[in-house]
Amino acid sequence: MKNSSTKNTLEPQEQTEVMDMMNQSISIGIVGNYSDGYETRMLLTPEACGMLTSAGIGICMESGAGSDISFPDEKYAEYGVHIVTRDQALKSPLVLSYASLKAKDIKKMHKGSALLCLMDKSLFEESTIKALLAHRITCGCFDNMYSHNDEPVFSNILDEINGRAAIMYAEEALSYLGGGKGVLLAGVAGINPCEILLIGMGNDMIAAARAATATGARVTLMDNDTSTLQVAKEVLGNQVDTIAIHPRVLSNKVKSADVIITGTTTRQFEFPRNLSAAMKENVYVLDINETQPSVSVPRTVAMALSNALVNFFEEMAIKNGFNGMLATTPGVQYGIITYEGKLADKLIGSYLGMPSIDIAVMLSAAN
Repeated sequence: MKNSSTKNTLEPQEQTEVMDMMNQSISIGIVGNYSDGYETRMLLTPEACGMLTSAGIGICMESGAGSDISFPDEKYAEYGVHIVTRDQALKSPLVLSYASLKAKDIKKMHKGSALLCLMDKSLFEESTIKALLAHRITCGCFDNMYSHNDEPVFSNILDEINGRAAIMYAEEALSYLGGGKGVLLAGVAGINPCEILLIGMGNDMIAAARAATATGARVTLMDNDTSTLQVAKEVLGNQVDTIAIHPRVLSNKVKSADVIITGTTTRQFEFPRNLSAAMKENVYVLDINETQPSVSVPRTVAMALSNALVNFFEEMAIKNGFNGMLATTPGVQYGIITYEGKLADKLIGSYLGMPSIDIAVMLSAAN
């Protein structure tokens, strides 16, 4: 469900009320997903917003932004959120958006403000980066940030949901209503369970393996690094077969699999094209990186991310705002894409052929 189809009974707040909110130590503007895109996920639930407003953090939100996670404007307003237009939300000192904003919206932001979002393909577009640089926007991606114990907490949350949701996709696809053969992943008395082949390694594939074994399916996890397979074996136990990618073994597993889910392998690997002909006729194949199954459970995503984000913004308040947090928290610095008119992400810089500067160098120069 997209914002364009939402009927709201709340009128956007008057500009004077919004300006009062902007005078608080931390002022956040939340914008919704684009109506012409596939994105459904959101960062904060009404309850999480309530915890932040109770801590003295000002929040305004674009009218209808919560529709994708089935929360009306009224629910957010109950927790102290100011309901505004999209353009008003974009004028906030700190703008939150699940996916990166398009250049047309970045140009509406105040120069020198900040944008916090998740990494997506649009950040590899020259028009987006140039808009961020021209308006001196500091842009950070949560999924590239690390916690104090060096864990990519936001990325871990999304990986787990994507992995579990991938098995949900497979269950639906194999059902009669989903257009499949009309079978259960689990076997029943006298019938073998379905075979699920997972190719790749990471938190998403571990989560998929756990979810698949919970259904009763027969699960194989393959990767091209023995050490990571040893770790996976310790984590998953004997319910999952952990096998190194070998041409003959892979071929045999592909032939018998009812479900094949691919992710990111430890070392570079390209699925052999000739194996496609060896697959079962009604096999379900999913690339977890391309599909992002968590888009089908956006409310779960918002609830899970909210738990981490409340801690994130409460720490920000203690450190006197975003700039203070950025200067004192190396884990946050890892997620910075642009900083006050300079490109900080080396990967994006290399992809676009643009020079980048280390964020630590820029921060030390600023101090």
